[in-house]
Amino acid sequence: MTFEPKILGFLCNWCSYAGADLAGVSRIQYPTNIRVIRVMCSGRVDPVFIAEAFIEGIDGVIILGCHLGDCHYISGNYETELKMKMLSKLLNFIDFSDRIRLDWVSAAEGNRFAQIVGEFTEHIRKLGPNPLKEKKKKIEILDNLNTIKAVLSDRRLRGLVARQRELTTEGNVYNKVISSEEFEKFFDDAILNELLRHKIMIKIREKGKSVPNIAKEIGIEPYKVLQHIVTLRARGWVDVDEINEEIPTFISIKEG
Repeated sequence: MTFEPKILGFLCNWCSYAGADLAGVSRIQYPTNIRVIRVMCSGRVDPVFIAEAFIEGIDGVIILGCHLGDCHYISGNYETELKMKMLSKLLNFIDFSDRIRLDWVSAAEGNRFAQIVGEFTEHIRKLGPNPLKEKKKKIEILDNLNTIKAVLSDRRLRGLVARQRELTTEGNVYNKVISSEEFEKFFDDAILNELLRHKIMIKIREKGKSVPNIAKEIGIEPYKVLQHIVTLRARGWVDVDEINEEIPTFISIKEG
């Protein structure tokens, strides 16, 4: 039986949705695998929505907005580009980054819309179903997706994304402009650290565990786990559960 992917599409109202409409009225053929959600601007697409779509079993997600420089809201699609870049970095850790595509379609580009949807559908068809559908790996993949969803909701990373253009063009509060290379390195480190911290939170959300046990489960050195535990305790997210033979176990106390 041929695999037919389920694809979710987020289309901006002013350009890409109008392009899709033009493809329809012009009777331009494209795969029917896509299910469209119209948004006023591609900048309104929260990366959390995409993580949630994968958790619900969607095989691929496509985000289409106005061409850069043509946004109805001036800079909305530039914000989209930055958010999707962060999402792609996170999804790369669990081999899901190939399941999203960000592109630009104008209201006059019905043929381009059909071409992009066709290419992406064929790409996902070759990749195969959402790995979450594999029973043997379901729990592991679900934990990974929930971890990424939690990271995407983190106000620290969201704040960095929101200020990236400002920091790399206008400067910080000390009027120092941060180079794109410096920002990328800092941002990559921040993403990795938050990913590990939220992985730890997932592992101890129901039962207290020791640092060595956590390290073994997420595959990093115990001293790094301890560093992240210190940070999480400072945030008020983690506390000591109990102490057995002088070895403490830690448990998540964060609500929600």
